[in-house]
Amino acid sequence: MKLKKLAQLVALMGVVGPVFAQEAAAPAMQRVEVTGSSIKRVAKEGALPVQVITFEQIEKQGITTTEQLVRTLSANGTGADNMTSGNNVFGADADRVSGGASFASLRGLGPSSTLVLLNGRRIATHGASGKSVDLNSIPLGAISRVEILKDGASAIYGTDAIGGVINFILKTNYSGVEASVSTNDTQAGGGATRRASLLAGTGSLESDRYNIMASLTVDKAQQLNGRDRSFVNGYQPGRGLSPDTTGTPFANQMAGTGTALGTAFQLPGDPNKYLQANPLSFQGKCDTIAGMSQYQTALWKDVTSPLRTTYSCAYDYGADYVLQFPVERANLLSRGTFQLAPDHRMFVEVLGSRTKATAILTPMQVQATVANKNLYPVGGAYYQDLSAYIPSFDKTKPISYKWRANDVGNRTQENTTDNARVLVGFEGNFGKWDYKAGISRAESSTKTKLTDGYSYTDKLYAALASGIINPWVGAGQSQTEAAKQLIESTKFRGDFQHGKTTLTQIDGSVSGELFQLPAGALAMAAGFDLRREGYSFAQDVDATQILLSPGNAALKDASRTVKAVYAELLVPVTKDLEMQLAIRRDDYSLVGATTNPKVAFRYQPTDFLLFRGSASKGFLAPSFQQLYSGSLSQELPNGVVDQEGCAKHPGVPEYCAIDRLDYKTGGNTNLKPETSKQGSVGFVIEPFKGYSASFDYWAINTKDRILNRTPQIVLANYQALNQYIHRNPDGTIEYVQAGWINAAGSRVRGLDVGLRGEGKIQDAKWTATLDGTYMDSFKFAEYQGQEYQELVGKFYTRDLYLRWKHNASFGVSRGDWSGLLIQSFSSGYKDQLPNGGKGAPPPGFKPDVSSYTTYNLSGTYTGFKNTTITVGIQNLFDRDPPFTAHNVDEVVGAGWDPRVADPRGRSLSFQLKYKFM
Repeated sequence: MKLKKLAQLVALMGVVGPVFAQEAAAPAMQRVEVTGSSIKRVAKEGALPVQVITFEQIEKQGITTTEQLVRTLSANGTGADNMTSGNNVFGADADRVSGGASFASLRGLGPSSTLVLLNGRRIATHGASGKSVDLNSIPLGAISRVEILKDGASAIYGTDAIGGVINFILKTNYSGVEASVSTNDTQAGGGATRRASLLAGTGSLESDRYNIMASLTVDKAQQLNGRDRSFVNGYQPGRGLSPDTTGTPFANQMAGTGTALGTAFQLPGDPNKYLQANPLSFQGKCDTIAGMSQYQTALWKDVTSPLRTTYSCAYDYGADYVLQFPVERANLLSRGTFQLAPDHRMFVEVLGSRTKATAILTPMQVQATVANKNLYPVGGAYYQDLSAYIPSFDKTKPISYKWRANDVGNRTQENTTDNARVLVGFEGNFGKWDYKAGISRAESSTKTKLTDGYSYTDKLYAALASGIINPWVGAGQSQTEAAKQLIESTKFRGDFQHGKTTLTQIDGSVSGELFQLPAGALAMAAGFDLRREGYSFAQDVDATQILLSPGNAALKDASRTVKAVYAELLVPVTKDLEMQLAIRRDDYSLVGATTNPKVAFRYQPTDFLLFRGSASKGFLAPSFQQLYSGSLSQELPNGVVDQEGCAKHPGVPEYCAIDRLDYKTGGNTNLKPETSKQGSVGFVIEPFKGYSASFDYWAINTKDRILNRTPQIVLANYQALNQYIHRNPDGTIEYVQAGWINAAGSRVRGLDVGLRGEGKIQDAKWTATLDGTYMDSFKFAEYQGQEYQELVGKFYTRDLYLRWKHNASFGVSRGDWSGLLIQSFSSGYKDQLPNGGKGAPPPGFKPDVSSYTTYNLSGTYTGFKNTTITVGIQNLFDRDPPFTAHNVDEVVGAGWDPRVADPRGRSLSFQLKYKFM
C-alpha cells in the first residue's frame, strides 16, 4: 500500500467514529500543519499519535458541549474537572472559584498540564481560577475538527503541554447559510438540553479573494436534582454507605460549657460521656424527617467519635446535590480572510462567549455555640427539653446545637464568565517556505453573585439567638411567617467576587526545506512566541462577614511575561526513517528560564508496518493563584480526629472528636516549577486493506508536582507534616496550614490502542473503530519523602486512574441513510472502605465498584433537499451509575461517582440542520 494511504489510516487510530485525515479536507498535495509539528508538508502521519474527530461525528453522537466531547476521550483523566464534580466546597483540589467551569486533563495530570488551543493558538484561561482554559469558552458549533496530540509537546507549543494538546480547528472559507437546532431530553425527567446555531459565510478566496464568515451558537442545560434519581442515595448502611454528618434539618443538640447538656452527659448504667443528643434518636424516629436517619456509628466509629454520634441523627445531604445545574451559553465567532496576493493571506478573527452557570450547593450547616453567641435561649418558644432522656439535662441553660439550615435555602451562586479574543494574522508562502504571524488579545472575566442561601454571620447568629427560628421543625411543620421574614432579613444577595485573566500574544514562524539529502529534503521550522499574562481576583464585599462564603482571598493585578523561541527539524535519515528534532526555550519573568528538547522518529520498513516514538522534557510554571493568593481561613466539618493528640489523650473530645477545626489555605511564593520527562514508542500495522491497528506505549515522570495540600492530608501524615499543625499551649490544635506545595511527583505508564476496519457489503459501507487507553501504572507521592503509591484501579480523591477505558463505534451508511452505534466502557476499581479502612466492613459491602458500559445509537437521513435529520438515543439500555460506598465529602456523589458516570440516564436527542444556500 502506498505511504499516503497508510498515513491516512494511521491518522485515524483512536477516532471515535469514521473520520478522515487532514488530507481528505485539503486539495491534492496542499501542505498543511499537523498538530505536533510546526512544519507544513503534504499531509501524512508523523512520529506522534494524533487523534482526529470531525464535527460530523460530534453531531451524530448527540454531543452538545465541549465538556461532553472531552469526556469521550480515553486519554482524558477520570477526574473532578467536570461541572458536576466541580460543584463542591471540599476536596483535594476543590477549586472554590470555578463554579460552572469545566476543564480537560489528559493522562489525569490535571488541567494545568493540558494545553487547549484554538487554531493552534492560545486563548485566555478561566477568569476566576486562572488555572486553565474553560471548555465552555470553545465555540463548538464553529469547529471543523478536533486534533488531540496524546504526547507531550513542550518543545513545540509551550512548556505546559506535559499531558498533551487539544487543538480545536475552526471552519474557514465557508460560503452559505446553515442553521441547526437540537434537543436532548431524559426519559426520567430533568437535565434537558437545548441548542441552536447559525453559520453564515460569503465570498471565496479563490474567486473573490476574500471570505467572511460568522457563527453563533446558543445552548441551555436545565437543572437535574439528586433526588430525581434513585441511585443517588447516601443511606445504604448494609452496603457500607451512610451519611457521616450530624448537621441535620432537625438539629442535634451539642454539649458545651454553659449549655443545657453541660460539657458531656451520661445515661444510667453507662460510663461513657456523650457529646450530642437528639430526641428522635432516643425514640428511634430519626427517619420521620425527610432525608434523615439514625447515625450509623458502627460504620464510622474510627473516623468520627461514637461519643458524638451514638444518640444523634444523620442527614443524607449527598442526595441533595444538584447533578446538573442550570447553564446558559452563547458563543460567537467571526472571521474574515483576505487574499492579499496569490500566496499571501490576512485574516481577522473575533471570538466572544458568555456562560452563565448557576451553581447550587446544599444548605449551610450552622453551629450554635457559646463562642458564636447564637445558643437557643431559655424560654424560647421551641426550647427542646431532653430531661426525659438525659437526667443531667439543665433546662435553665441555653441549648447548643448543630443544624442543617434548609430554611435558609440552597447556597446559590450565579457565575457569569465572558471570554473574548481578537486575532489579526498573516500567513502564506514564498515558494517552498511557509510563514505565519499573529497578534492577539484575549480576556476572560468571571463575576459571581450570591442569589440565595448565604447570610451575614452576625445577623444570622443574632436571629438564631432570638428563639424565633425553630431548629427543630418536625414532619409536616414549617417555620412561622415571623421566622421566615427574620431569616430573609439576614441574607446577603448581590455581587460577591470577580476575577479576570488577560493574554496578549505576538507569535510568528517560518518553515520550509533547507536542502536535499540522499533520502529527501531536510525541512525546518523556527519561531517565536511573546506573551503577557495577567490575573486579578477580588471580592465586591467583605467576604469575612458572610457565613461560609465561597471563594479565595484577593489577589491584586499580577502579571508576567513569557518569551519563547523554538526550532524544529525533520531529517530524512534513510528512505524509511525520519527523525524529528525540536528545542524550545521559554523565559518566565517571575519563574525563570527553561530549555526543553524533543526527539522523535518514524520508521516504515514496509508498506503495512510503521514504527514511531518520541522523548521530550516539560516544565510547568506555577499559576498566579498558586503563587500569590492570600491566606484564607476555613473550617472542617464533623468531628475531626487529631491522631497524634488522641493517642496521647484517648477519648478526650478536644483531640478525638474536634468540633469545627480551623485551617488556612493560600498561595506559596516558594513553589518551584513542575518538571517532566516523557516518551512514547509504538507501531501501526495494516495487514489487510481497510484493517489497521495502532499501539503506543507512553510514560510520563513528573517532579515537584504542584498540588493543593488539604488539611486532611496534613492530619493523616502528621509524622512527616507536623510543622503544618499549629497547636495551642495545651496541645490542642489551633489550626492546620494547608495550601499549595511541591509534591514529590508522579510516574505514569500506559498504552493507547486504536483499531479500525472498513468495508462494503453490496451498496452499504461499514466502519468499525476502537479507541482505548490501558493505564499500566500511576504512582504518586503526596509529599517529599513519602513512598510512591500505586493508584491504578483504586478509589482516590483526585482522579480515578482506571485500568482501561475505551470508546468503540460501528457505523453503516447507504444512500441517504447512515447509522452509528457507540459503546463507552470504563473498568471498575477498588471502592473506598468504610470507617477509614479500619475494622471489618458490613457483610453487604462489596470491595469492587463494577465497570460502567453505555451504548449510544443514532440515525441520520439526508434525503430531503439541503436538510439533515439526526435522531439518537443516549444510554440506550438506561444503565445506572455503578454503586460506590463513597460518601460525598472530598468528591461529590453519594452512592455514585460523577467522575465515571452520567447521571442523566436514557435520553433522546433530535437534530435538524438546514442549508439555505
